Amino acid sequence: MTDTHTHLYDTAFDIPGQAAGSYEGQIAAIDRAVEAGVDMMVLPAIDAASFAPMKALAAARPDNIRLAAGLHPTELGDDWHASLAAVETELLTDSAAYVAVGEIGMDLYWDKSTLDAQMQVFDRQLSLAARLKLPVLIHCREALDETLEVLSGHTSVPAVFHSFGGSVVDVDRIRRLGDYYFGINGIVTFKNSGLREVLPHIGIDRLLTETDSPYLAPVPHRGKRNESAMIPLVVGTMAQAMGMSFAEVASATSANAAAFFRF
Repeated sequence: MTDTHTHLYDTAFDIPGQAAGSYEGQIAAIDRAVEAGVDMMVLPAIDAASFAPMKALAAARPDNIRLAAGLHPTELGDDWHASLAAVETELLTDSAAYVAVGEIGMDLYWDKSTLDAQMQVFDRQLSLAARLKLPVLIHCREALDETLEVLSGHTSVPAVFHSFGGSVVDVDRIRRLGDYYFGINGIVTFKNSGLREVLPHIGIDRLLTETDSPYLAPVPHRGKRNESAMIPLVVGTMAQAMGMSFAEVASATSANAAAFFRF
């Protein structure tokens, strides 16, 4: 199985007494995932500060970790030009270390005042992804109109709508623009989520599995710290919704991930 979006480098995985720079708790989380059958994990950056811990985990577990670099839309401060430049420099100077540009996109849930900056940053990172021939991981929260507006200028860039929780109408709107993938995580297990009814409309050939850990833990762990070892709970719920076996969903989504990221 594959976790196509997990922030295992986050300090939420620190353990008591962990030495600075050791990442013991984070490495333990990777090992738990591998034991659970999740043999590949993609770590997306949110800003330049993410690079060092991400690379440390990739060095510690090279067979299981792949990296993506990007500037997250909620991380735009007054110095966003400098923040973006740092991300662009990293991708241009060490592109071989990354399988995607991300996590990038639009978020109008937390702060609508940065709309113009978000659109500029998203547009520039899509341009860079096209230049480097890398796919992108799209964060889209209460901003589908704006996301599609920017994305319409970059339809040749392969993309996944990470943490997708939308409707059939949203799927169709996205598909009118391009043949994109949809990242499914613990949201699909939530009691009031309508996502289970949307999955057959998307089809197994465009579904990717993810956790977005440490957030969005699936039922029965909702509200607790999420981690990549919980991917089987996502796969199991998807299998029920799709009328497929667990093994079929695990195999198909892992093959989708390998094709999308080219690993």
